Formats: sequence, structure tokens, C-alpha cells
Amino acid sequence: MEGFSEEQTLSLVAQIQDWQHVRSQTESSVFSYPVGVSCFPTALPRAKFQQALEIQEIYNRLYCSVAEDEQWIHDAIRDIISVEPLAAALWSIYEAAKETGHIQKISVGIFRSDYMLHLNEGAEPQSPNAVFETSLKQVEMNTFSCSGGSHANKVGDMHRYLARTGIYNVNDASLDIASLPVNKNIESLASCLALAHTTYGGPRSQEARQTAVLMIVQPNNFNTADERPIEYALWNREDPVPTYRLEFGPDILEHTWLTENRELLFQPPWLASKTPVEISVVYLRAGYEAEEYNHVGWEARLQLENSVAIKCPSLLAHITTFKKVQQALAAPGALEKFLSGSDAAKIRETFVPVYPLDESEQGLFARKLACDPEKSLNYILKPSLEGGGHNVYGTEIPDYLASIPQERWYSYILMERIQPPIQTNILMGPAALDSGQTVSELGILGCCLWQSQSDQTSEHRCKMLHNSVGGWTFKTKFAEVDEMSVVKGYGHFDTPRLMDP
Repeated sequence: MEGFSEEQTLSLVAQIQDWQHVRSQTESSVFSYPVGVSCFPTALPRAKFQQALEIQEIYNRLYCSVAEDEQWIHDAIRDIISVEPLAAALWSIYEAAKETGHIQKISVGIFRSDYMLHLNEGAEPQSPNAVFETSLKQVEMNTFSCSGGSHANKVGDMHRYLARTGIYNVNDASLDIASLPVNKNIESLASCLALAHTTYGGPRSQEARQTAVLMIVQPNNFNTADERPIEYALWNREDPVPTYRLEFGPDILEHTWLTENRELLFQPPWLASKTPVEISVVYLRAGYEAEEYNHVGWEARLQLENSVAIKCPSLLAHITTFKKVQQALAAPGALEKFLSGSDAAKIRETFVPVYPLDESEQGLFARKLACDPEKSLNYILKPSLEGGGHNVYGTEIPDYLASIPQERWYSYILMERIQPPIQTNILMGPAALDSGQTVSELGILGCCLWQSQSDQTSEHRCKMLHNSVGGWTFKTKFAEVDEMSVVKGYGHFDTPRLMDP
């Protein structure tokens, strides 16, 4: 970076390497590799950061309300149930659970709303003040297995530490540590789960010795470094919250069972005690890929859903993470069904145009855009799947749509591409250290607990028991790269350097 000496750069790189860690494993070994990080904090307008924080509680309320409106959700996703295996699996499990009766009226949500800065018309992407000539636009809303919170927490701590050491000082000018916001993701997420645990109360089954949180994780988990800190924080509270991990799939059916009253009991196979624990909260960090819902996975998720344990999230809240829900909420008047006019306006301000690819008037219009080699350049094709790895970008869209049956087009949305300002940074990934032009994405984590209202004629279908901002994530990638996934090596965790014009 400009003004940095070779000695400063070498020292900075060495210190950052000591902070990087992501764990991976196979059946016979465990190894670690570094998570991608930025070497320098990236400028972000303070006003945009504050805007994102201030509207998160509105987003929380919106998605809690949507999650309690079964008919609205079904109308939003019905076109994809027959063509998208994940949607089909989740909806069929929901219907099976519904037959036995919904016996847990309380749900917990850990959400993350992702944003990018969008250049105002006429603004130059590489001008020195480009970041201030922008508006805040939502990329997507995540309501299931929101990852990255622990990594972002640690990388924020890293950049604040480096700023304190003076490593960023150039020509006697220092980086003001007050411009680097404190991040408390780990504490906030653990507190949210602990509140749900307390809300559940003590054991209801005479078989159980205590209650506990159950974190459902993927087999051969590669992201324990992001999950474990939340588990540790729960155990390390002044009033410890017992928390156990269990792999999604056959282990759920083997080591958990339902009592007559549908308490979920769990016998940790690694503990000497043969007295089971009763699960207060099921925290899902697995179950977001269609391949996970074979017969065993389907039965395992149904067993969890049929229990009286509080789910994070419930099935309907999980389904609200689909891009079809994001697209449906962007329709005229949709937000006003769930929010006041003023709150709806604040949320709609962050939207970019999003279209269905069905045979409605909007859908037919979107199909013309998507199939045009020139007009498609300004759009992204998104399916209702986790992560950005399934997206199709720009001029690749027409050929991609031509390669799949038209009935599968229904499972996609067409989203106008956000045009972010361009900055420069040095990014350190698992395999390389490189500098170049970059763009960034801000995520705001929300923590909420709500209770379903039995009166479905009520204007408000849920009662908020807790609603707060959890913290933030900030990721940076090279400008020529489409994807932002840190796990796949494209994105890098970063810290916003809050700036005023």
C-alpha cells in the first residue's frame, strides 16, 4: 500500500498469519488452513454502517412475521416446490410436522442481512470519494445457519490490535482505532441462544437431568473455527449453558428420541453418565443442502421439528431464506402486509429491482432481460440455494437458461447487479498474498426471539420477545471476482474503517 515500507509490510503479514485459522478434517486426520483476510481495514461511510445497524431490528421483525404466515410463504415458493429439491424436502417435512400439531410456539432467529454500496448515477467507481457517492443496497437476507460471525469477530479484533501497535502508521499519521468498530458477534449470538434456553425452562421430562442446547453440524465439518467459539461462550457464561454438538443425519436418530410429550432427549455417547439431557434449543448449522435430505436426513429433521425444543430456526423461518421470498417481498405493497408504512419505506430503500422468471407480466419482462446477451450484463441469476456459488452472472445467463428446461426457470430470480465503488487492498488468502482493486460486502447479524400468536386474524402474527443487533461481518474480494465466498477462497474477512465525508 502507498507509503508502506517493505519492513512494515513483512511485519504486518507475519502478524496476520498468526491470526488466521480454519479447521478441516477427514476421517483419519485434522488439519488447519488460514482463513482469507484483508491486510488493511477498508473504508466504509459511517452513515451507511449506522443505517444498516438501525434497520436490522426492522428486518428481524419482518422476517419473524413472514415466518408465521404459512399461506404467504407457500404462495411465494409454490412454483419452486416441484422443481427445486431443497424446497420440496423442507415443505414436505413442514407438512408432515403440521399433521402432528405445532406444539412449540416460540422460535429463535439468528439472521444476517448482507449489503453492498451501490454507486449513485454518474459517480465514478474509482474516484477518491466514490464510497460517499453511494446508497446501501441489500444483496440477500440469510435466516439459516448464518456463518462467519466468529471469524468476523476475530478479524475485527485483529485489525484493532494491529492499529494499536502502530503498524498502520505512515508518515507519522496513525489510523484512528475509534474508526474500527468493536464487534461482539460471539457474545451476542451466545446470549441469544442462552435467552432461548432460559425461556424454555428446566427439564420437563422425569428422565432428564438437565436441559441443554444442541448444535446440529455437518459431518466432516470444515468450519468448526466459526462454530466452536459460540459453543465455548455458552459453556463459559456465569450461569453455564450446556451445549453439545451432533452431526446431521443418522446420529440424530441414533442418539436422540422423543418422549410421549415430545420432549427431545439426547444421550451424549461420549459421556459416562447414562442419564439423558433434555434439549431446550436446537441450533441448526447443517441441513441447507438438498443432498442432506435423503430418507435418514428427512426423518432426522422431522424428529427435531416435532419436538417441543425451541428451533433456531423453525422450518418456515428456514424457508424464508429462499431468494423467492426476497423477490416476493420486493413486490409492490408486500412489505406493508407485515410492517408500518414508515418501516416499510426504510426497508424498501435498500432494495434493488428483483424479478421472478415465471409467466407473469413481470416474469416475462425478466425473461427478455435474461435472454438478451447485452441487457443480461447488468443482472445476476439466483436460485433459492445457500451461498453464491450457484449464481449465474451477466452474459453467462442467456446460455445457461438455454441449457436447462424452462420449467426450472421458475426456481430462479433475476436481480439487478449492484455497482459498488472500487478500492485497493492487500488480501491474504489460503494460497496467496496479492494486492489489487477490491469491493466489499457488509453483513449485519440480528438476534431475535418471538412467540407465535394463536389468533391468526390478528394483524401481527408474532410477539417479539427479544429483538437486537448481534454484530457485523465484513468481507472483501478482488473486483474482477464474482463470488464472495470465503470458504471457497474468493472472499476475505475484513474490518470496516468508518469514514465521514
